[in-house]
Formats: sequence, C-alpha cells, structure tokens
Amino acid sequence: ALVHLFQDFTNNYGVRPFAPFSWKWYSWDIVFIVDPIMLIALFLGLAGPAIFGLVSEEVGESRPLFRGRGGAVMSLVCLGVLIFARDFEHRRAVAALNSIMYRGEDAVRASAFPNPVNLFSWNGVVETQDFFEMLPVNSRSGEVDPQNQAMVRYKPEETPITLAAKASHLGRVYLDWAQYPLIETEHLPQNAGYLVRFVDLRFLGIPALRRRRSTPLGAYVVLDSKLRVEEESMGPPPTEGPDQPAAP
Repeated sequence: ALVHLFQDFTNNYGVRPFAPFSWKWYSWDIVFIVDPIMLIALFLGLAGPAIFGLVSEEVGESRPLFRGRGGAVMSLVCLGVLIFARDFEHRRAVAALNSIMYRGEDAVRASAFPNPVNLFSWNGVVETQDFFEMLPVNSRSGEVDPQNQAMVRYKPEETPITLAAKASHLGRVYLDWAQYPLIETEHLPQNAGYLVRFVDLRFLGIPALRRRRSTPLGAYVVLDSKLRVEEESMGPPPTEGPDQPAAP
C-alpha cells in the first residue's frame, strides 16, 4: 500500500496521504501518470523468469526455491534508477524555467511536468502576476522554448460569474486540487445563463491548447441568469465531445 502511494506521489496528479487530518495535495511531478518505461521494466521482470524457467526445465536443471526473485529485484532496481534520473532532470528543468524573465515579468512560480518517454523533454508551466505561460524545456541542454512554441493565457478578470462558479461544490473541490487553474466564462445563448470552464494547465499540452480541445481532467459549472448552479461535472460540457474543440 505504501509503495502504491509513493508511485502515485511521483506523478503530477498527486496524493493526499494525510487525509482526513490534512487535505493538502502532494506531487513530485517527475513521472508521467502512465509511464511506458516503467511498465516495460515490470513486464520484463514478470515474464523473464517464467521464460527462463521453462528453458531450465527443458534442460533438466533443478527448480529454484523462489523463482522470479531475480527478475523482481531487477525490475525494482530499474524503477529506482529511472525515478532518480527523472528527479535529477526535473530539477534541471525547473531551474532553467526560473532563470529567465517572461515578457518582462519574473515568475511567481514555475513547474515542469514529464513527458511519457523522453526524460529530457518537459512541459513547463510558469505563472506571473498577470498570466500563465506554457512552454517546452529541454533539461539536458537547459534550453527553454528553443522553437518558440510558447502559449500565453492571461488571467481572467474576477467577476460575480467566476466567483459564483468558484463557490460551487465542484469549484471548491477543483480549485483545492488544481495547481494551475484557468477559468473561462461563456455566455449561453438567449440569456440562458453562463458556462464556466475549469482547466488545470498541468494536463493541457501546447498542441491541445492551440486547438482549444477540452481536457479530460477539466470541469464545468452551468449557472442560470441569477448565478445559481444548474449543473456541475467533470469532463467536457454536454455540447462538447472529448475530441471536439472548446468554444472560444
């Protein structure tokens, strides 16, 4: 159980290990939620001893008392080395993000989120006083956005609409979990109310942001014209499928 919590802590979703005494989220941000390299190492540790065991039986060797122990040890060693390497590269990526200014402003905070395969490629998210900036960073070279792919999202003005959405049950829960929340408001047709979207920039890559696609870890709140909550849910609004572009 503790290893399970530790593995969840290494990704950028996070865990709350001290609940219900403390509801604070903790995340290491060094491992992708589904890491193919780790899965391959675990699969080889599971399948390798079985294959070698069949070969040993064919040649008449005696069966070991704990067959598979070597494979399990090697898998855990591979995971440990990978976690150490990702932590090292993560520190380099965050240091690179904190070393520069963004449109004349210093970073209030900066984070680097992992790529599922490339240990040196990170998705950077920087918050300044006025905006969020998403940009790639190469931890091996220390280059930040070498191909000029950065995307900027200015922080929206706080309004009674956004305050009502934030005060909803979903809004409170989502903002407690999200590290880089971006809130967008849309007027519904015929003055039927408002649609307020919640997005955490940790899980919205630059390509998806350019195409304005909804994120599976986004959420929305529908308010009526008097700012009362009519609907609230995780995922894209009913008018948008997971692969359909979000409304501008």
